[in-house]
Formats: sequence, C-alpha cells, structure tokens
Amino acid sequence: MKIGTIREQAFAMPFTNPAFPVGPYRFINREYFIVTYRTDMAKLREVVPEPLEVTEALVHYEFIRMPDSTGFGDYTESGQVIPVTYKGQAGSYTHAMYLDNHPPIAGGRELWGFPKKLAAPRMQVHDDTLVGELDYGPVRVATATMGYKHKTLDARVVEQGLASTPNFLLKIIPHVDGTPRICELVRYHLQDVSVRGAWTGPAALSLFPHALAPVADLPVLEVLEARHIVADLTLGLGEVAFDYLA
Repeated sequence: MKIGTIREQAFAMPFTNPAFPVGPYRFINREYFIVTYRTDMAKLREVVPEPLEVTEALVHYEFIRMPDSTGFGDYTESGQVIPVTYKGQAGSYTHAMYLDNHPPIAGGRELWGFPKKLAAPRMQVHDDTLVGELDYGPVRVATATMGYKHKTLDARVVEQGLASTPNFLLKIIPHVDGTPRICELVRYHLQDVSVRGAWTGPAALSLFPHALAPVADLPVLEVLEARHIVADLTLGLGEVAFDYLA
C-alpha cells in the first residue's frame, strides 16, 4: 500500500474497514426525552472545562432514541448536557453519554469528541408514561418518567432552539506515548432541523451512584421541566473553538 494511498483514503479506524462511514449523518424520527433539573453549582464548575462558563446550576438529563440514522443504524443514548456560555453566547456542553451501539460510539468519539461509553439505555412508553432507563452492566444508573404528551409545545420555538444553539465537546486523542496529541474544545450545530412534535408533562428523575457511570455526581436537587421531542435533523461536523495545546 502506497503512502499516497493512505493519505488520500485515511478516514477512520481500522483503515481497511472503518467502523462508520463518511457523513453527512441524517437522523429521522429522532426522539428526545429531556428532564431539566437543578443541581449543585460547585459540582458543575468542577466538571465544565474553561473557557466555557456556567451561569446557572442546571443540567439536562437526556434519553434519545435514534431508530433511523445514516451509517449508525438503530440505537439509544442517555446522558447529561450542561447549559453554558462561550464568549457571552449561550450553548450546551455534553458532559456524559452512554449508548448501546459500537459505530456511533467510535464515530462520536473520533470525529467530534463525544464522551461516549457502552451501556444499556432504554426509552419507551408504558401505558400513560414515557420512561427512560439507563443500566451500566446489571446496575441501574438512571430512571426518568414523564406523563405522556400532557401538553403540546410550540414546535417552531423548539425547532429554532435546536438549530440555533451551539454545542460543545472536549475532544481528547492521546499520542502513542500516552500524552495528549489532540486536546481541544469542539463546537458543532444541528442542521436542517424539522420538529415533528414536542410535548411536556409532569416528570421525575432518579440518579444512582456508580463508579464508572457517575451521573449521580451531579445530584438532582429539583426537577424543573421535561420535554418529549420528535425531530428529523442532520448532525453537523465540528470546528475547533479552543485548542488547549496551542
């Protein structure tokens, strides 16, 4: 294999059979269940990297069903997203993410820097209740519930929020000697967003301690809101907002 061939064709690991295809990555009927809660401000500031800033002690705990995603297939995610600001602009920082499918784990980490780990999240409707559950191995880590479609939200407002909010990630790729070779703050946007429906209702959220899935380190002090959203969208590729090694 020629050096030029490697340079031209290198995209992802493994070289001869990458774990995920080249994008764009389109998601159809992507279903969100998001519980917003108040937490401990000091603990938030311990986990949010500068130059991002935290102005409110809020966390969005998310369950996301992705039954139809380009190249990644059918999978479910669960994790924590923290409202932040960067240079005065409001955005979101993805702090933790757990999912059940290898290609989006590999692609999410290698391309964008999503903090993805293998686990067993579930999102489904039981009678009159939307239920989200996250297990890490045999241990329950998170349980969320919401009254199913109790009140309809303005889909246009939700769509604008999804499309306009910048999202931030801390991407780290090590050198062969174990030191960081890439360490940067990545910014990306959701694109071509079309919200099919959005609802809210009464909600509850319980987080449980786990050594390797420490979502409970950001404790639930008060549940403020819950949203159930169904949308089509494209996951835009990122840009480097800040290089920690520069």
